[in-house]
Amino acid sequence: MDVLVPNLGDIDEVEVTELCVSVGDLVSENDPIIVIESDKASMEVPAGMAGVIQSFAISLGDMVAEGSLIANISVAAEEPATESDSIKQGADEAPAEASLSESGSVDAESTRGEVAVSPATQSQSQDLDVLVPDLGDIDEVEVIEIGIAVGDSVSAGDLLLVLESDKASMEIPAEVGGKVITLAVAVGDQVSAGSLIAVISTSDAGNASLVSEDIANTAVPANEAKQAGEGDSKKGGAAVQKKDASANQGASTAAPVQTVAPASPSQADQNVYAGPAVRRLARELGVDLTSIKGTGNRGRLTKDDVKVYVKTHLKQGVAGSNAVTAGGIPAVPEIDFSRFGEVEAVALSRIQKQVAVNMHRSWLNVPHVTQHGKADITELEAFRKGLKPEAVARNLGLTPLAFLVKACCHALETYPKFNSSLHSDGGQIIIKKYMHIGIAVDTPGGLVVPVIRDANTMGIWQLCEAIGSLAEKARNKKLAMDDLSGGTFTISSLGAIGGTGFTPIVNTPEVAILGVANSAMEPVWDGKEFTPKLMLPLSLSYDHRVINGVDGGRFMLLLSQILGDIRRLAL
Repeated sequence: MDVLVPNLGDIDEVEVTELCVSVGDLVSENDPIIVIESDKASMEVPAGMAGVIQSFAISLGDMVAEGSLIANISVAAEEPATESDSIKQGADEAPAEASLSESGSVDAESTRGEVAVSPATQSQSQDLDVLVPDLGDIDEVEVIEIGIAVGDSVSAGDLLLVLESDKASMEIPAEVGGKVITLAVAVGDQVSAGSLIAVISTSDAGNASLVSEDIANTAVPANEAKQAGEGDSKKGGAAVQKKDASANQGASTAAPVQTVAPASPSQADQNVYAGPAVRRLARELGVDLTSIKGTGNRGRLTKDDVKVYVKTHLKQGVAGSNAVTAGGIPAVPEIDFSRFGEVEAVALSRIQKQVAVNMHRSWLNVPHVTQHGKADITELEAFRKGLKPEAVARNLGLTPLAFLVKACCHALETYPKFNSSLHSDGGQIIIKKYMHIGIAVDTPGGLVVPVIRDANTMGIWQLCEAIGSLAEKARNKKLAMDDLSGGTFTISSLGAIGGTGFTPIVNTPEVAILGVANSAMEPVWDGKEFTPKLMLPLSLSYDHRVINGVDGGRFMLLLSQILGDIRRLAL
């Protein structure tokens, strides 16, 4: 059975940061097999079934998308057939298959589907088509490396070829062991989901049947092979090929492969060894690839080569201390701090680096305004402490954050502009009818913001349960990608850490965020005398393009009134 990358919400790709098992390991249903990490959090992917790891389709550092193949797990071991049985079966019982005529058309008597698996018993040889897997929303990818040749013997997990899109590279492993009898692609070809990669003669019938069922969902049907080939030729891609019927008679020669040379943007780029991601980056930066020397394998150009080239020329084009960034902001000079004493360089985690990028982007693009205030939570705190016995009975942690979330939902219903996003055209705002409240959680890997979905429909006890569950999952790297997407308003609470206020940065594309500092007893004048009150500092940051000061003041006033008298939630 295949293990696939689970639902990632609105996240396109995640990075494989850890492989928890190896080929041949015995796993149970809930055992983690890999750890994936997005810009916001890490997530362990469980096996989902008990069995033995037969093969891995990914490597450490790969970028994968929802539905990508992770590994193949065999739930029941089967004995492979002998080589002599495989050859006999291939010679005596091979079914009639589609053959490629000299003109490139497929014979009409072809009845084979997208996966060529003979109807023989599982102990005999089969010819299996290896196809390009599902590529998600990507139309075509480039073949940048081939690890096999016709006549090679491969084992399950061996590298067949490497594909590259404009986002990431992807290794295609062999799902079964066997002998390569046809190779239908070449380096530089553009292929799409369902395109034929190779044909492998295999006696591993058990795995072959599993692979054929999985690939059949995304493969190009045989009767559409010609149309697919014509379509690919217009795009500069490789035509999909079918092996000749004589390949099933034990012949080791492969059917001729017809390819169409991929189109290139310029004649000079034809001799440049670079993938589409590198070419796209070069186009965006206006860099001539022919002037860059590649440092990758066999002289292949990498993104780092392009970036180093651009940095070098930028430094040459400006004068030292007068250097400015692309936005006209003076650049921070590089300083060798080791001149002043001992130093240690500590690498930021992936989450920390992405948070830095997101916060910088938001700070530069959003005109921030922060409004500060205080709420009297004396009665609220007394009410919360009175509920502690019931919270213990429910095995829940009743914190002020649950009341804050509930109060914010009430305020957002009254002032829906705070539950919106500014459209990319700048001419309209998108009012959201749902309320997914993000709560900032500090973890060893960095700050993450899991989301309580439909928080406005929950009561205090439900919110306590949701907050506790998300916080625990965040600290244990168990957050699903769906837990981190779709937020409409964020609460960042420093809790008991301290402080009297701060300026939170709006978590775009949201338009507002509430910062909560540590509550403290203060003397408050009631018109006659000073009385001790427990005051909670609040800091509301918002996008001034959407929300003005009057809106912010009204929101803060209502929020303070609700927190001052929690009975208002019933109104």
